[in-house]
Amino acid sequence: MRYKLAIFDMDGTILDTLEDIRDATNHVLKEAGFPERSTEEVRAVVGNGALQLITESAPAGTPAPVCKELLATFQTYYRAHSNDKTRAYEGVPELLRDLKDAGVTLAVVSNKPDAAVPPLCDLYFKGLFDLAIGERDDIKRKPAPDMVEYALRTLGFEKKDAVYIGDSEVDVQTAGNAGLDLIAVNWGFRTVEELKKAGAETIVSAPGEVFRLIHS
Repeated sequence: MRYKLAIFDMDGTILDTLEDIRDATNHVLKEAGFPERSTEEVRAVVGNGALQLITESAPAGTPAPVCKELLATFQTYYRAHSNDKTRAYEGVPELLRDLKDAGVTLAVVSNKPDAAVPPLCDLYFKGLFDLAIGERDDIKRKPAPDMVEYALRTLGFEKKDAVYIGDSEVDVQTAGNAGLDLIAVNWGFRTVEELKKAGAETIVSAPGEVFRLIHS
């Protein structure tokens, strides 16, 4: 087996969360009297954490204190509506079960608010992940390597034994910063062209390809 630990991003990699993120963003913007954003506009800024999502979705020049107030509203709303339209990508539950059955340890490292990450993992992938963490105040968010390094320490693996799987330029940068091999998936929030531009070398189009790369 090539890798003993597989660390997955969440949004756009194992779960299609885009519509719920869009709806929560637009709820906040509408309440503030700001223009709402299209699905594609939200897709373009997902991945760098909730504060940046809100900051880039609000009108240009919106003061930072206002953005932080909007963030608090977003987090409250999203906690209650994180699973209205979210779904697992086709083939991903089977991929995770196959990896687990093959003896691979599984983790999720996400820039989604930490309050949402373990519950969504438990709902869609119960018993499959050995660790699931989201954005927390005490750990620098991706693309800093801190969250990945926390997962490695907590689960007891060296970098050479782990691979990172994600769907965005943030994930490409995270894997590079953490010194891990990367498998980029093209069914998420970024195109093949965007992933290549970000520096991804291994790009797959089906969950079965992920299994083969990890298990080879």
